[in-house]
Amino acid sequence: MRIGALVGCAAALSLVLTACGSGGDSDNTNTPLRPPPKVASLGPFVGECGHATDDEVRDIAQLGQISQALKNSTGCNWQSSGYGSPSVTFASYRGSPIAREKAWVSTQGRNPQTINVGGRTGWQALEPTGQVCDLAVQLDDDFFEWSMSFGVYPANGNPCDRMHKLAELTVQRLK
Repeated sequence: MRIGALVGCAAALSLVLTACGSGGDSDNTNTPLRPPPKVASLGPFVGECGHATDDEVRDIAQLGQISQALKNSTGCNWQSSGYGSPSVTFASYRGSPIAREKAWVSTQGRNPQTINVGGRTGWQALEPTGQVCDLAVQLDDDFFEWSMSFGVYPANGNPCDRMHKLAELTVQRLK
């Protein structure tokens, strides 16, 4: 009786294992295929620091004495000396959605407005106190952003006007 039970178990196991196989049909059209992930196309080269020199940033932003505090492969930052002093930042984003940056700026209490810089669309957002402006321009699947903060001390003028001029400079010099 034991041998009969053993043969029965072996037959059942054989059926289960056979059912788990592919059956030799490797071209099963019922299996949905995922589309390949989208590969971002590279936009034009925005240059180191947005193709802007330290002197151009100082003159356009009207900051007086500034120094470059940070420079890396994605951006640059210029600051006046002293705590709470004015600053300007340039950042370049490859294959990153500009809408995500726009959403973040909105959560900071700034209301992004659609703009056009040299035929390129983007947005600018001015802080309600008029002390901070973020300005971003779309370049295919990429974008760049110029930002300015007047710091803790009130200043004259609109920082978005100044960032728009720097963005125009960057767009004019695209490669």
